Formats: sequence, structure tokens, C-alpha cells
Amino acid sequence: MWKTTFAVFLALFLLILPIQTSAEGWGFSKKKDGSVPDVGRYGPLIEKYDGFYADPSGDPVVYLTFDNGYEQGYTGQVLDVLKEKDVPATFFVTGHYIESAPELLKRMAKEGHLIGNHSWSHPDFTKVSKEKMKKELERVDQAVKELTDQEVMTFVRPPRGTFNEKTLEWAKEFGYTHAFWSLAFVDWETDKQRGWEYAYRSVIDQIHPGAVILLHTVSQDNAEALSQLIDELRKRGYSFGSLNDLMIKQMVPAPVWGL
Repeated sequence: MWKTTFAVFLALFLLILPIQTSAEGWGFSKKKDGSVPDVGRYGPLIEKYDGFYADPSGDPVVYLTFDNGYEQGYTGQVLDVLKEKDVPATFFVTGHYIESAPELLKRMAKEGHLIGNHSWSHPDFTKVSKEKMKKELERVDQAVKELTDQEVMTFVRPPRGTFNEKTLEWAKEFGYTHAFWSLAFVDWETDKQRGWEYAYRSVIDQIHPGAVILLHTVSQDNAEALSQLIDELRKRGYSFGSLNDLMIKQMVPAPVWGL
């Protein structure tokens, strides 16, 4: 009897114990030659758990994603541009954003954008237990369901881009797909904005077919550059896809030629 009790206690203890494996910080070497950045060993690792960072098809499609930790007054302008240009986006939100900007959250969903999970309190997933990570994600999921008509939350973006194999595994178990990115720049420092041309050039210089673009809505530069950026990318032959489109592409097996 005592062995059974001990085994149950040990299992519960391990469930709540923060993981001890090393943390990985998502990153890559930026390229300016129109090719997908090389992410090294991270590529096979996130692919193992059905995550992605770019569209590997080579199609001239890009995917706009925004991280929303808090509201700085520019998300409405971003949404106005997306609506005018008929461009889909995914907004990764935190609990703070949900509670402080519910009307903007409702507008995102109403206008056809996806809402992704950026955790409730923005912790480092590699330093919390499996149960804590699950609660962080569930709380965002439930709050979004209560405010919008989005019934399914598919995508997760780890706070600070920090992850390891265990957190990738857990997210997949919880029913989430990790959405990393292949194009980003320092745009979140609200006291160091450099003008819309800086944001515009930062994206254009790194653009490549299949890019998953990470932007932050706290950036005035991004809000003011977005319209020109969309127009320029379309001139270059790019279209704009939804992460749902990308996930479907990932699930469809490549054709076997000659059969």
C-alpha cells in the first residue's frame, strides 16, 4: 500500500516541479538575399513537434503576426490598415492585453484575424511546471472564447521566444502548434522608435518567400509603415496568408512525381 501511495505522490510532485532542462532562445542569422534564414538544429527540433517558423514551399506568400503584451495606442491603426488592404494577421495576446483591451480583441476576431496564445502572465515556459504552463495557456484560451466567437485557439508563441524540447512536447500535448518566425527586428522599445522608414526597411531587407513576420503593435514605426509595406510587398509579387493556410500546407503531403 505504501509503495502505491509513494508512487502517486512522486508522480504528482514531478508534475508540479519546474523543469530543469536547458532553455533555448529562438534565433537565426538574418539574411538579406531573399532566402529563408538558417535556424540550425532548431529546425528539426520544432518540426518534430509540428511547429514552424516559415513556409517551406517557396511560394511568394508572407504571413503577418503581431505580439500583443500590452496596448500602446497603435493597434487600432494597425487594424485599420489591415482592413483597408484586406490582409489577414495573427495576434498573439497575453492576459494583460485581454483584460486591458477587450474591445480591440473583439475587433480582431470580428474582422477575421486569428488570435494566438502568448500566455497569461508571460513567464519563461522552461522555468515553470507542466501544470503551470497548461494553466497559463488555458486561461488565455478561455478568456478569448468568452470575449469573441473564436472557438479554437491553435497557435502558441512562447514568451521571450524561450523554449526547449520539453515545452515543445507539452504544447503539442495540449493541442497547440508552435508558431515561431523567420523575420524580426528590434521594434518593441517604445522609447527608441526611429521612424516608419526604419521599420519598412527592416522588413524589406529581410523579406523572403514564406516569411513569418514578427511585429509588435506597441511600435509607432510599425503602425505608420504598415500600409506602405503591404503595397510594396504586393508590387514584388507577394500575397498575404493566414497561419491557418500555412498549417494546412504543412499537413498536405508533397506530390510524388511520375506516378
